[in-house]
Amino acid sequence: MPIPCLACDALFRPDEYFPACHDYDRRADLVSWTCPRCGNRDELRVFTGELVYGHARRGGFDAENRVPVPGLRRRRHDARLDITLDGTTWRVPARARRPAKAPGPLRGL
Repeated sequence: MPIPCLACDALFRPDEYFPACHDYDRRADLVSWTCPRCGNRDELRVFTGELVYGHARRGGFDAENRVPVPGLRRRRHDARLDITLDGTTWRVPARARRPAKAPGPLRGL
């Protein structure tokens, strides 16, 4: 089943599409994908049987388009998202987290 780029209407086989997924934001449950043909970058969520395109907004997600992908599965890990279809698994690495701010000096002690 071909998966489209919503910007240029190019169609990709899963083995072309999923390697272009490059950042997984585990906290927001978002995958960043860059079209190999036109360079457009999309944010999407991977669910069982579908890809949902949209944008993160104020702690939520505004879904704009849904693309059915029968047989698609996902598995979340601390440092990556595994996407599985037809016996092949693609690993999308998690975005590097910014280091936590060092605590300031204690006052009043």
